Amino acid sequence: MMERPYGAGRPRTHAFDRVPLILSFPEKLAAVETYGFVGSQGMTFLEGQLLIPHGVKAQTLFLFMHPASTLQLLPMPRALAEAGLHVLCAGSRYAKNDSALIMEKVVYDLGAYVRHAKEVLGYRKVVLVGWSGGGSLSLYYQSQAEQPSVTHTPAGDPYDLTKAGLIPADGIIFIAAHLSRAETLTEWLDPSVTDETDPDKRDPDLDIYDPDCPNKPPFSSAFIDRFRDAQRSRSARITQCAEEWLARLRERDNGEVERSFIVHRTMCDPRWIDPAIDPNGRPPGRCYLGDPRTANVGPAGIARYTSLRSWLSQWSIDRTFSRGPENARRISRVPIFQIVNQADDAVPATHNRIIASALTSTARRDHEYVEIHGATHYYLGQDDKLETCIDHVLRWSGERGFA
Repeated sequence: MMERPYGAGRPRTHAFDRVPLILSFPEKLAAVETYGFVGSQGMTFLEGQLLIPHGVKAQTLFLFMHPASTLQLLPMPRALAEAGLHVLCAGSRYAKNDSALIMEKVVYDLGAYVRHAKEVLGYRKVVLVGWSGGGSLSLYYQSQAEQPSVTHTPAGDPYDLTKAGLIPADGIIFIAAHLSRAETLTEWLDPSVTDETDPDKRDPDLDIYDPDCPNKPPFSSAFIDRFRDAQRSRSARITQCAEEWLARLRERDNGEVERSFIVHRTMCDPRWIDPAIDPNGRPPGRCYLGDPRTANVGPAGIARYTSLRSWLSQWSIDRTFSRGPENARRISRVPIFQIVNQADDAVPATHNRIIASALTSTARRDHEYVEIHGATHYYLGQDDKLETCIDHVLRWSGERGFA
């Protein structure tokens, strides 16, 4: 399908085609993780879209991948294709359903795309564009491609990335991205919940969305410290419960190998109602899912539905292997371009500074950091901010031989 340039900023010169890309490989699973044909018949299928500008040959592919979302409709990949770059928006095996997602398997999926790009499609270089949750995924992937170490998932199941033959990417663009899914969830987890089976049982002193809560913005630093401690404690309790249930299931050895559960109230961050906390240009009283009070209990809140293994792999701050800073410190071979949307209403303002510190923690780094003032997470209605982003990417890519 051909798409023509759009947008109100600098005129684009390239229409582009959307070309479906489907990869498949055999994989034996202990239990089916996704409903339907895909993944249930001994084969894993991956679906992506290539965005190929008309009349442009390229030796570099810019690869977008998120653990659970599909990214082909975002403004940035479309704008890059309009600017003449070859783009792949890659879906994992858990596209649009992360309830059973295992980060180690997503890393393997990303490796399948990188290998296909180089060995089948013929691109000499691949640049990972880590948008939002794709940022920490890109760091996890590159760390395992450069220094493979993971042989088991956090649940203890064998999954050997040291034998996966992961091909390192040639560069990383870390954009509008957070520390990791686990670290972000922990900072959004509602600490007022005292009973995981009954979300109406809550500590009123921590229930910041309740009009009767005695603690109101602007919050004191002592209250924020208490709030953050309670968030980490709730995460740890869920982690302990998940590990205990897995141990019971293994001890029974009766064919039941997994359990699923609901995590109530997972969109509760005092930043969203107190703009003085970690200030940036975000609007107060809102988050990227709208009213945070509604998002906190809605079906689209992160980690709402999960399995025991998935909790440990992608959501548990104490167990996940995908924490961004740790993986950033392990990367040494490639240039990394960090783009911060200064008014991001999803990524906390502190996260990019932590990633930047990790990336510059050793002397070997080709690391560039820029902020786009006023830019929100998705650039919705911000064609000028999107243009600035694309100009930065084109400049950086040209300077390093990617464009």
